Amino acid sequence: MNETCNKDSLIIHDKAIRLAVLGMVEGNGHPYSWSAIINGYDKEEMAKCPYPGIPEYLGLQPEENLGIPGAVVSHIWTDNPEDAENVARASLIENVVGKPEDVIGEVDAVIIPTDRGYEHVERARPFVEAGFPVFIDKPMVDNAEDLKTMVEWVKAGAAIMSSSAARFSKEFMPYYKNTYELGKIRFATTTMIKKWETYGIHALEGIYPVFGPGFASVRNTGREDSNIVHLRHSCGADIVIAVIKDMLGSFNLMQLCGTKGNVFIRKQDTFYSFKEQMASYIEYLKTGKRPFPFDETVELMKLLIAGIISRNEGGREVMLEEIEVY
Repeated sequence: MNETCNKDSLIIHDKAIRLAVLGMVEGNGHPYSWSAIINGYDKEEMAKCPYPGIPEYLGLQPEENLGIPGAVVSHIWTDNPEDAENVARASLIENVVGKPEDVIGEVDAVIIPTDRGYEHVERARPFVEAGFPVFIDKPMVDNAEDLKTMVEWVKAGAAIMSSSAARFSKEFMPYYKNTYELGKIRFATTTMIKKWETYGIHALEGIYPVFGPGFASVRNTGREDSNIVHLRHSCGADIVIAVIKDMLGSFNLMQLCGTKGNVFIRKQDTFYSFKEQMASYIEYLKTGKRPFPFDETVELMKLLIAGIISRNEGGREVMLEEIEVY
C-alpha cells in the first residue's frame, strides 16, 4: 500500500492546523494529555485531572517542551459532556461542541483518542466520509471485519493514521533495525499491563520495528487477565509477550537476546513518546508522507486479532495469512 495518501485529503495551507479531539472513555486520559502536549495547559486545572499520572509527567517538563509548532487543538467533544468542559479548561481548548459532527467545517483534522477498537470504524466514519484526515488511538481495530473497512478506506485515499506511543519510545528506538552488536536476534520478550485487546498493541508496536514486517503466527496460551502470547517471525526469531492485568510494576520492559549479545530496556519517558507520536501525525498532515507504512499498522492489527482468536480457541496457533483483508 502506498506510503503517501491523496494530497487533497491532507492539510495544504500555511496556517496553524486546527485539530478536534473527539471522544473519551473510562480508563483513558489521552484527551487531557495529548491536548496539553499540543496546546500547553493550566496547572491548577490539570491538577484536577482524574488520571494523576498525567499532571505528574507534564509537571516534569520545562515550559518550552510544551506545544507542537503549527498545530492547535481547537475543539473537543467527549462522550460525557462534563468531561469535555474539564479537559477544555485544563488543556486550553477554546471550543466545546455538542456532537462530534459539529467540528466538520471548523477544523482541519480529527483525533479519536479512545482505545476501544470495536468502536473506531463508527467513530471515524463521519469524518472519513467527509474527507477529513483522522488519527485513531491504539488499537485501530480489534476484529477482521473492521480492519477490512479501514483498509478499503485507505485504498480509496482516506488519510487514516494509527499508532501506539510505544513505537516512539526514546529507550527502544536505538534498537529499531540496528541490533548488529547483538548478532541475530533469536528470542525477545516484552511486557504490558491491563488487557490484550486495549494494551497488547503497546507491547506489539514497541517491539515490531526491531524485526519489521514478516510475522508469521501467533499463539496465546493465556486467559483474559493474563495473556501469554508467542509470536513467530519469518527471520526465525521467537517473541513472547506477557500482558497481565495487574503487573503495574513491569510496564513495557523489553529484552532482546541475540547470537552475540543481549540487552534489557525499560520504557520510562511517557511525555517524550506521546509528544513524538503527536508530532508524527502533525508532520503527516503537513507533508502527506506517512512516518511508517500503513501496511505495518495492518500487520500489527492482524497480530492483535490473531491473539484474540488464539486465546478464544484454546491456544491454537493462528497463522497471520488466515486473516484476509486485501
